[in-house]
Amino acid sequence: MSSLQRLAACLFCFALLISPAASAGGYERVSIPISEGTLSGVFYRPAGVGPFPAVIALHGCGGLWREQGMLSIRHSDWGERLAAAGFAVLMPDSYGSRGLGSQCGVKDLTVRAGRERVADATAARIWLQQRSDIRPAQISLIGWSGGGSTVLAAIRKDRSPADGRPDFKRAVAFYPACRMQSESPSFAARMPLLLLMGDADDWTPAAPCSYLAKAARMRGEPVELVLYPGALHDFDHPRLEVRERDDIAYSASGTGKVTVGTNMAAREDALRRVKAFLSAP
Repeated sequence: MSSLQRLAACLFCFALLISPAASAGGYERVSIPISEGTLSGVFYRPAGVGPFPAVIALHGCGGLWREQGMLSIRHSDWGERLAAAGFAVLMPDSYGSRGLGSQCGVKDLTVRAGRERVADATAARIWLQQRSDIRPAQISLIGWSGGGSTVLAAIRKDRSPADGRPDFKRAVAFYPACRMQSESPSFAARMPLLLLMGDADDWTPAAPCSYLAKAARMRGEPVELVLYPGALHDFDHPRLEVRERDDIAYSASGTGKVTVGTNMAAREDALRRVKAFLSAP
């Protein structure tokens, strides 16, 4: 091997070592243009050449990251699983991009589920649709808790996109707060929606979502609610011991105390169900 060839090989190896995808567990950090600047995010790209179906994944009130700049365990778990199933996954960072940390204990939100975060989801869709390796008409939404509430707001029939691009295809909401939409006389889902909740959730109780799903089905909308017996908020987390939190701005009891934790039976069913739902034609 010539000295020039050796140099090229070394540069190639160095590029692999410092590339975002190689250094961050299979994802890369990306920037998404929004009206007030730039929205940062995490992007998982499946193996192969594409084009791929895609999922925009919306974090909850705790944000996208955990300590030491590491992606939260739930988001990395879902990102890796969905990418392995053939989906490109884009996770916009609605809080960190605006210099905010966890918003779970904040009552007066400046980044709201029904406004700024819906706009973030729209910007993420457009960013994906401009890529040649993405199928523009096969982009779905998934969200957890506050991100799930954003999903509900984003898929209303009266908020259909006006940008001339294909709409979201399907939507999944894990334990969202459904009261606002369930009490809205104009709420109607414009695409298939899967709601996944625990019947023991004392943070975002299931009753408003049950009402919303029942009313939607009576109108002929494709809304399905799966209610897991005994499951709590965060039931799909890979490994979260059941524990009480006392730092929540809005809890069912009004005390700020809620119980969270993994339920393995519910988690395993949700993993299977979400993959099948997103893969449906």
